[in-house]
Amino acid sequence: MKIYTKTGDDGDTGLQGGHRIAKSHPRIVSYGAVDEANAAIGMILVDLTDKDVALVLNRVQNDLFLVGADLSNPDLGDTKNRVSLEMVKELELYIDKFESELPTLTSFILPGGDAVAAQLHYARTVVRRSETLTVLLSEKDEINSNCIKYLNRLSDLLFVIGRLINKRRNIQDTKWNPKSKNTY
Repeated sequence: MKIYTKTGDDGDTGLQGGHRIAKSHPRIVSYGAVDEANAAIGMILVDLTDKDVALVLNRVQNDLFLVGADLSNPDLGDTKNRVSLEMVKELELYIDKFESELPTLTSFILPGGDAVAAQLHYARTVVRRSETLTVLLSEKDEINSNCIKYLNRLSDLLFVIGRLINKRRNIQDTKWNPKSKNTY
């Protein structure tokens, strides 16, 4: 089977159920951003040595395929391959587990630190954008609202894991300093 079908050459694409819509439709943009978030997490896994975190992120990558499948299916009567509240709660358990290793956050922090932590913060912003685009889609079409909840929790999880990686590497999070002056 060839990877190219030529069926999208005129700017439309197929959804589950055989519907065709423009590639610029909010549904396509939404699950395209979810795919980008998945790729950003894949880049993190290249350099990640923390096995417990890698297992969680691998699970998240699989879940993101399900989020994309859910968003690509406009037939909410089709209950196969749908994001569930249990998936959201699982992310909350991971957040609680990893956050228990961290000191209490007392101020905003700047994204960065260790290279893997910085990649986690970047992936968090990609997930936030995919969440925003999914909310925009929900304003146009009915979707499974658990997709929005999942993406919201995932960005929280990536933030916590970014802090965790810095802590495990003995790197202090840089606190936001609104009075910082340019020195160049």
